[in-house]
Amino acid sequence: MDKYEKFDKFEIAVPVLFGLEAFAAREIRRLGYETLTVEDGRVVFEGGYRDVYRANMWIRTGERVLIKAAEFKAVTFEELFEATKAVEWERFLPKNCAFPVKGHSVKSQLASMRDCQAIIKKAVAARLGEKYSIEWLPEDGAEYRIQFTILKDRVTLMIDTSGEPLHKRGYRQYSNTAPLRETIAAAMVMMSYWKFECPLLDPFCGSGTIPIEAAMFKRNIAPGLGRKFAADGFEQTDAEMIKSVWEEAKSLEKDVPLEIYASDIDPSCAELTKCNAQKAGVGEFIIMGCKRAEDVFIDKPYGTVICNPPYGERMGEKRECEALYRSIGKSFSKLDKWSYYIITSNEEFERLFGRRADKRRKIYNGMIKCNIYQYFGPKPSGKYIIKEGQHEK
Repeated sequence: MDKYEKFDKFEIAVPVLFGLEAFAAREIRRLGYETLTVEDGRVVFEGGYRDVYRANMWIRTGERVLIKAAEFKAVTFEELFEATKAVEWERFLPKNCAFPVKGHSVKSQLASMRDCQAIIKKAVAARLGEKYSIEWLPEDGAEYRIQFTILKDRVTLMIDTSGEPLHKRGYRQYSNTAPLRETIAAAMVMMSYWKFECPLLDPFCGSGTIPIEAAMFKRNIAPGLGRKFAADGFEQTDAEMIKSVWEEAKSLEKDVPLEIYASDIDPSCAELTKCNAQKAGVGEFIIMGCKRAEDVFIDKPYGTVICNPPYGERMGEKRECEALYRSIGKSFSKLDKWSYYIITSNEEFERLFGRRADKRRKIYNGMIKCNIYQYFGPKPSGKYIIKEGQHEK
C-alpha cells in the first residue's frame, strides 16, 4: 500500500462541462489511471489521496476532483437519511472537521434542495457522533465540503477536494467582458493537435486564455501549480505528499521553443493578455499584437488558428458578428495551409465563414450552447515533419 494511503482506494469523480468528457478521460489515462466510467458531465476513476492530489494538479479539462462516498436511490426523506447515515463517513471525515453540505436535485421526488441539505447534514453528524463516541461535533478543523446530486431519484454523495473550481488556475486575476473558460481553451488546444514547431495564432485573444493554455500545455506546465486546493487542509494529505506531487510536476516541464501570436483590436485586451501570460510564466513565448482580426497575417506556410470570436447574442451585435465572420473567412483563406478551430454559438457560422467545417463539436461555454468548428489543413512537410515520439511525452 502507498505510504500516503490511509484507507482502501475509492472512486474519484471529475465533473466536466458537457462535451469535454473524452478529453478529461484522456488526461486521466495519461496520468496512469484506468477510467471506470465516462458519462455525460463526469468521468470516474479509482485511486487514493495522492491520486486525488495529482488529479487536482494536472487535469486541465475537469471542473473539480471529488471523492465519491456513496450512490443510492431515495424517494423519501427517511430513505435519504438512513442511506446517508449508513455511509462510512469515518473513512473520510475526521471528528473535528467542518462539513458544509451543498448540492442540487433534478427531476426527482426529493425536490427541495434546502431540505435535502439539512437531512444529509443531520445524517452525517449522526454517523460521526456514533463512530467517534461524541454527542457534539466541534467542526473547528479543516473543511471537507460534502456535495450531493439527486438526478431522477438517484443520490450521489461526494467530498470536494478542489475548493475553487479547477478552471481558476490563478493566472487570470482580471479578464475581459466575455472570457472563455480555461477548461474549454485547453480542450481546443488538445483537439487541434497543434505542433509546437509551427506557429499558433489567436486573433481574438481577449484576456489571453487560449494562448496561455496552449503554452502551458506544450511545455507541460501543470495547471494546478499556481494555486491551492481544499485537499491541502485534509488530514490525509500531509506536507510530504503535497511536496512530492509538486516536485513531480516541476520535473516534468518541457523545455521546448514556442511561437504563439496573440492579437486583439482592443489595446486593453492586448495588455491584459501580456500581464496574465507573465503571471502564468509563459510571457516570453507569446508575441502580442493589436490589430483587427482581418488584418492579422503570419508569413509562415503552416500553422494553427484557435480562437473565440464574439458571438453577438444581441440583435445589433449579431449583425456585426455576421459581417466579422464573412471578413475573417476571406482573410483566413490566405493562410491556406493552416488549420482553424473556432468556437461560436452562431449556427450560421459555416455559411458566413464561406466554408464547411471538416468537423464540429458541440459544447457549452457557460450556459451558451456552442460549436467548435474544425478546419484541417494539410500535414506539414519538409522541416515541419515531426518524427513519431519526438519531443512529445
